[in-house]
Amino acid sequence: MEGVSGKRSPVESGMAWLRAIGTIRSTLKTRAEAPKQGSEGAPDAWVEVSPLVAQGLDGLKVGDDIIVVTWLHKARRDALKVHPRSDRSRPLTGVFATRSPDRPNPLGLHRVTVRRIAKNRLLIGPIEAIDGTPVVDIKPVTGQLDERTPTTSTSRPGKVAGAWKL
Repeated sequence: MEGVSGKRSPVESGMAWLRAIGTIRSTLKTRAEAPKQGSEGAPDAWVEVSPLVAQGLDGLKVGDDIIVVTWLHKARRDALKVHPRSDRSRPLTGVFATRSPDRPNPLGLHRVTVRRIAKNRLLIGPIEAIDGTPVVDIKPVTGQLDERTPTTSTSRPGKVAGAWKL
């Protein structure tokens, strides 16, 4: 498939492009300082949204739960197996079965609450992203798709597994 320019499409070339829409401004400066998850003692932080996309914040309100998608710029992109939670007593596990930031495409998903809105800046939290982390998207939490409800697992009869509520 060729684009207007006659070049191969991003899908065919195996490439995709993301444009940062903002930056995290946090008291956390290094990965070593950051908790593994926001719920494990992470601070609130500011998202500075580019003025070029600031109109996209219209409709957000203090108290809203949102998902901030980040590009984990300090991650190792060559990692395919890790010790979960960096615990060497746990066996090496494929990165797609973990929440490790080290992975081929290091996207971070952070469910946070909007604490304050100041023009093109959002105070959000708690969030474990370090200062300078690029933000690539912001999405509202929608009750229907973002809540899990217990269902019976088809792969393990008699066991309860999480399923998306639709």
